[in-house]
Amino acid sequence: MTGMSTTTSGTTRRTLPVAATVLTGTVALYIALVAFGNITDFGTNQDFVRHVLAMDTTFKDDDLMWRAVTDTALQDAAYVAIIVWETVAALVLIAGTWFWARGPYALARRISTYGLLMVMLLFGAGFIGIGGEWFAMWQSEDWNGLDAATRVFLVSGVVLLVNQLPTGQAESTT
Repeated sequence: MTGMSTTTSGTTRRTLPVAATVLTGTVALYIALVAFGNITDFGTNQDFVRHVLAMDTTFKDDDLMWRAVTDTALQDAAYVAIIVWETVAALVLIAGTWFWARGPYALARRISTYGLLMVMLLFGAGFIGIGGEWFAMWQSEDWNGLDAATRVFLVSGVVLLVNQLPTGQAESTT
């Protein structure tokens, strides 16, 4: 019985960092590709952000339309801020992936947590909360990104949970 416990524990010590590396790397790749796409094909999602903020494809309820941001300079500033946030999140997650692959795991967990929370804040608070509810994106048939944002938020949350599992190894606080 003791040998079986040691084997299971030894397997956990090796497999959790591998799982955390692969899953964190997957989110890092995704958000890096999103940022890269937004930088190299600036206009595609620029239109998306402009329409969501302008609320021009919502139900045009007078009680909500005061929230609309129609100034294109403000819309573009918001879009650039999103791209910067995505880029920084990608870099943080790439670093987290590196540390999961190389160690130390405490540092990998901390850095990955920051990056995953950045993604969850952007997609949860930013796209689902602010875009979906404040700017009523859910009302638009053409400019509704709630399903995609929810998927990214949930996947990032699952990866965050995996990152928080104990590795079964003594971890330094570095």
